[in-house]
Amino acid sequence: MRIFDPHIHMTSRTTDDYEAMYAAGVRALVEPAFWLGQPRTSPESFYDYFDSLLGWEPYRAAQHGIQHFCTIALNPKEANDPRCVPVLDELPRYLAKDRVVAVGEIGYDSMTPEEDDALARQLHLAIHHGLPALVHTPHRDKAAGTRRTLDVVKESGIDPALVVLDHLNELTVGIVLQSGCWAGFSIYPRTKMSEDRMVEVLKEHGTERVLVNSAADWGRSDPLKTRRTGDAMLAAGFDKAAVERVLWDNPVAFFGQSGRLELDPEPDAPEPDESSSFEGNSIRRGGA
Repeated sequence: MRIFDPHIHMTSRTTDDYEAMYAAGVRALVEPAFWLGQPRTSPESFYDYFDSLLGWEPYRAAQHGIQHFCTIALNPKEANDPRCVPVLDELPRYLAKDRVVAVGEIGYDSMTPEEDDALARQLHLAIHHGLPALVHTPHRDKAAGTRRTLDVVKESGIDPALVVLDHLNELTVGIVLQSGCWAGFSIYPRTKMSEDRMVEVLKEHGTERVLVNSAADWGRSDPLKTRRTGDAMLAAGFDKAAVERVLWDNPVAFFGQSGRLELDPEPDAPEPDESSSFEGNSIRRGGA
């Protein structure tokens, strides 16, 4: 089973996770810019983080046979913090980078006026740079937040085929697919969607314009949920082609719209090169 995880926060994960993901079939991923779990206190902390998404993390992933791409944005939660808003003015220089395949995560957390402004500005940046947009729907009052998001997407003038609304559920998938946008689902151990619920959604709505991700981060999450969803699809009677469509073809099609998704032929099982380094650091710890 070949897997492309279109939303996972590997900065929060260990090299053991990379090894387990490769063994499960993951060969490529997209890491969206995210918040740290505690407030950032200056714009400069974002820039170091963005640089790591473009440098250190692709190096670390490559050591385990996985291609790493990213999305860059001011996330909705921190759009409410005046200390962070200047990041919006610096985004263009990052959105020009080769490994940036979308603007994201953008969207809503608490549906404030500040989040309205940040979402609208970043959708316009996506249009200007010819990039897709990865949009976070709020965890609270999701149905209202999804409708509000779709209104802003429409007002922006961006092609809905360039937009994925993520963290959807059974209540929101229908209106998103009807809008022409892509539908993203995060599969979690206890919250959001489970693999069994995801299978039922796929039975009802089909496999077109659907992205399934683990969204694994520093919280209770599982970077192998994409594989578990694929296994659940097979157990429910979906054929291998449908699984390939959901777990590989669809993310390639969506992020391929950036013109920057250059995927290498699948390599042999990786053997990390412990002699290599990135800016003087390597994945090796301990030993001679």
